[in-house]
Amino acid sequence: MRRFFIDAPISQTMVIDGTDARHIASVLRMTAGDTVLVSGQNKKSGKAEITQVSPEAVQLRLIELIEDKTEPPLAVYLVQGLAKGEKMDFIVQKAVELGVYGIIPAVTEHCVVKYDLAKQTEKVARWQKIAREAAKQCGRSYIPEILPVTRLADVLKNNEFVSASKIMLYEGQASQGLKQTLTETGRPTYLLFIGPEGGFSSDEVELCLGHGVKVVTMGPRIMRTETAALAALTAVMYQCGDLGG
Repeated sequence: MRRFFIDAPISQTMVIDGTDARHIASVLRMTAGDTVLVSGQNKKSGKAEITQVSPEAVQLRLIELIEDKTEPPLAVYLVQGLAKGEKMDFIVQKAVELGVYGIIPAVTEHCVVKYDLAKQTEKVARWQKIAREAAKQCGRSYIPEILPVTRLADVLKNNEFVSASKIMLYEGQASQGLKQTLTETGRPTYLLFIGPEGGFSSDEVELCLGHGVKVVTMGPRIMRTETAALAALTAVMYQCGDLGG
């Protein structure tokens, strides 16, 4: 059954509009009486019947609320150093499929790409669209949020994450491995720090250590930023989430 997201809570009557409405009417050619799955802003989902279709708006009637089991039992935020080209698109898409809760594009010392404010806004909107499509494709009931582009120091100062387990992947010397760190932590929220193509600087490592971030290694090989992000997220989800089944 097709799943769609609405920008409102689940209720007795709902509307799908925009590109999803055009897709339902013109591509899928669904009609009144067809049923869809709907996920709303209140993180609830339901089975709904289409009552009216047009390319501008699809009217729905809630049949029943459903218990969704597609979300992991922990919230992992990926703090990703800005990567060049289409790497960020790829990271966003695959991270959503793996179960990431949110992504914070971070400006770090070795970032190659430099965006002005207008370009940052444009990029975040693009990444949010990719996240939405990925969430639909893999059957998630929640669309991970792509937060505004933020300096690394400001991420560390954010009080919203004060109680989260913070882990930085670093290709230099680290006191312990990711596996050991994950067996020692059991908090419901994680911040996973991944550097850009040039990695983190030594000053950034010291800054993170000063904010209680655990600096870890993923082994003897140096990974590309997109590989490191997805490998680390997979490891966290397997050890602490639901990828192990």
